[in-house]
Amino acid sequence: MTFTPAQMAATLDSTNLRLDATAADIDQLCREAAVHRFACVMIYPASVPLAARILAGTGLKIGTVIGFPSGRFSTDAKAAEITAAHRAGAHEVDIVMNYPALLEGRAAEVASEVAALTRLAHGNGQLIKVIVETCFLDDARKLAALKICEDAGANFIKTSTGFGTAGAKVADIAAWAAARKTSIALKASGGIKTLADARALIAAGATRLGTSNAAAILAELSGTGAPTNATGSY
Repeated sequence: MTFTPAQMAATLDSTNLRLDATAADIDQLCREAAVHRFACVMIYPASVPLAARILAGTGLKIGTVIGFPSGRFSTDAKAAEITAAHRAGAHEVDIVMNYPALLEGRAAEVASEVAALTRLAHGNGQLIKVIVETCFLDDARKLAALKICEDAGANFIKTSTGFGTAGAKVADIAAWAAARKTSIALKASGGIKTLADARALIAAGATRLGTSNAAAILAELSGTGAPTNATGSY
């Protein structure tokens, strides 16, 4: 699969969710993203106002995480985060599904939450990606999570937070691509470090990739950098 640097950049959510990230790190992430025209920057909610100031006038999208990384928050708490993120300038929200409830057989509860949060985000004009943490789900529950996201009208279903026991798997993206009944898009995240990783996941059906190595992947594609050995989890 052949991509121009611009085409590859448009698939990448350039991410900094490190626990020790500083304002200077977020500044660098945003300025780098504006140059390369990544799909968005993905940062913690508290960093959204800073990113909004840095990226004002660039047209670059700002994404943030909700209920992160466990998903074990009340629906009201997640809704409050979405609303606050919207007011601060976030265009996209990556919401962690309450996958522990799914594991416990409370699928109807999970579906109700995802539907409510999707309605809220869409009412704000925000794009919503639902993180289901595939490393903790068996194949049947991965497909159940897909159906929940499709029924809710979410824009994306997303593999991972980057804080679980494993990240994005080609097989999971391929299974979702084959099983989906709607136009829901697929985001792979977690452990995407090289151009080969990116290409394999896109070939399987992903149209967004969340990675803390976006610039390195683009440099590898452009021939200006070697394959990265970065150790970031996301």
